[in-house]
Amino acid sequence: MNLRSSVLVGRVRENRALSPVARFIGRNSVIMAFAAIVVVSTLLAPDAFLTRSNVINILRQVSIVGTISLGMTMIIISGGIDLSVGSSLVLVGAADIFVMNHTGSIALGLLCALAAGMGVGLVNGTIITRGKVTPFIATLGTMATCRSLALYLLEGGGISAHVKGYEAIANGKLFGISYPVYYFIALSALMYLFAQKTRLGRYMYAIGSNERATHLSAIAVPRVKTLTYALGGLMVAFASIIETSRLNSVSAASSGVNYELDAIAAVIIGGTRMSGGKGSILGTFFGVLILGMLNNMLTLMGVSPFLAGTVKGLIIVISVLVQRSE
Repeated sequence: MNLRSSVLVGRVRENRALSPVARFIGRNSVIMAFAAIVVVSTLLAPDAFLTRSNVINILRQVSIVGTISLGMTMIIISGGIDLSVGSSLVLVGAADIFVMNHTGSIALGLLCALAAGMGVGLVNGTIITRGKVTPFIATLGTMATCRSLALYLLEGGGISAHVKGYEAIANGKLFGISYPVYYFIALSALMYLFAQKTRLGRYMYAIGSNERATHLSAIAVPRVKTLTYALGGLMVAFASIIETSRLNSVSAASSGVNYELDAIAAVIIGGTRMSGGKGSILGTFFGVLILGMLNNMLTLMGVSPFLAGTVKGLIIVISVLVQRSE
């Protein structure tokens, strides 16, 4: 039996163990939760929530963390985790603006950002696969290192872009909708196709489902894992470009703070299993929107922003409990 067949057989056995109702809820839980929150939010704030400006505002606000969450989805599906995304976003943004300011070229700055993001991902993947360090510890170390380097290079402050036109990348609009919304939707579509239609995407699922069986199927597991973290780093780079362009600057102390929590929360809410092997980009897309709507409703209802972390923490715990009960 080949790898694909064994994974399919495992999924069939898992599905047969559940009742039809449980299978339906399991497959559509994130969409049902999304619809429920839309209904409740509309009832609580009928004149403010479902307005065009508010919906666009929610999409714009989630675009940065949402982009990070796309890469985090594949990392968690493969059985890993990345705690360094917030700190690496700052380091990538600093490299982007530094190169751009010194060369006067936006293109060189963007290329540097993409290379830096993938570089951090490759470092994470190499430490995990070659150094045999658990993903939690490896990325925890990278998180501290990236933030420390950013603080050192920026002397604890920030850096602003001085090249004309850079801010237009994230501050322009098309048909009244901000560019970051289009970026997020386009990247979500590309990542969905990657996860569902490419061999590498299927390998990531297989590793998360059964790493040993994947290795015995003559698949280069260390290489696939490393590429998974590099892909996550690439998504961080895109998010960094969007954020630094929107603000036309980056701050070593405040940029990217708690982005790893938001990204992991969105992925888990979207139905991706923490142990790996199960999840989807579509689920993460809705998970990101759910988080965005909850934050928006807290603001519209005048709830203290300091309670947002409590809400996210509760949602993560509840989502994991729901997964265990499936």
